[in-house]
Amino acid sequence: MPRAAALALLLATATACANDVPEANWSRGLLPEHVTQEGGVVQTLWNGAWIAALATGAVVIVLIVWAAIFHRKRKTSPDLPPQVRYNLPIEMLYTLIPLVMVSVFFYFTARDSEVLTRVDGDAPVKVKVEAYQWSWRFTTNYEGKTLEPVAGVPVSDYHQGPQLVLPVNKKVEFDLSTDDVIHSFWVPDFLFKRDIIPGIPEDNPGRKFQITTLNRPGVYAGRCAELCGVDHSRMLFSVKLVPQAEFDQYIATHQAGSAQ
Repeated sequence: MPRAAALALLLATATACANDVPEANWSRGLLPEHVTQEGGVVQTLWNGAWIAALATGAVVIVLIVWAAIFHRKRKTSPDLPPQVRYNLPIEMLYTLIPLVMVSVFFYFTARDSEVLTRVDGDAPVKVKVEAYQWSWRFTTNYEGKTLEPVAGVPVSDYHQGPQLVLPVNKKVEFDLSTDDVIHSFWVPDFLFKRDIIPGIPEDNPGRKFQITTLNRPGVYAGRCAELCGVDHSRMLFSVKLVPQAEFDQYIATHQAGSAQ
């Protein structure tokens, strides 16, 4: 009993510390409500995978119950059920069905991966993300205007970390880089994350991705999703989505070389 109480207290404490965990519900498969168009692609793929997995599980359970009930030795009969060495139609069935399922999963995964990794190069907002032990530096460029970099230090609350301000309903291109170890740029509400690996050349498409923000203003938590050192858990930041007028004002007051 004391051990159970101690475990419950530990879990409660750990949950209370995770103040950057977005709200999720069963209708979205326990994923947070996405704030990007690409998040909708991930949500659809996630829901489809769960539906397929649950349907497959239901069929398997029904077949197990059916076999256990109708293909067992009867107490009233001394004979065993008919014994067969093989059943060609059934063996073909349980070979072809998994093959079809895997092919369907592969098709939808490849299709959505192409969407999620596509970079058009015409995004009006471009953000250079520099990850380091143990925080972030964001340098935003909007239609040729470069803003003062926003850099941070390790913090315990994502509200205290560096904040990246983005407009709603806009395409945003990210360029990820690091000079020390592998990090991972993760905003849970994007339903997307990307590893940041040192040594990748600047012109390599592997360090870039793009999103299109939805009209959902708010402040969203971000973090590093790759264990990168002693203060990994404090490598927190936030993304603030604002209306276009507010973003224009932000650009005017934070442009590089302007008076703050």
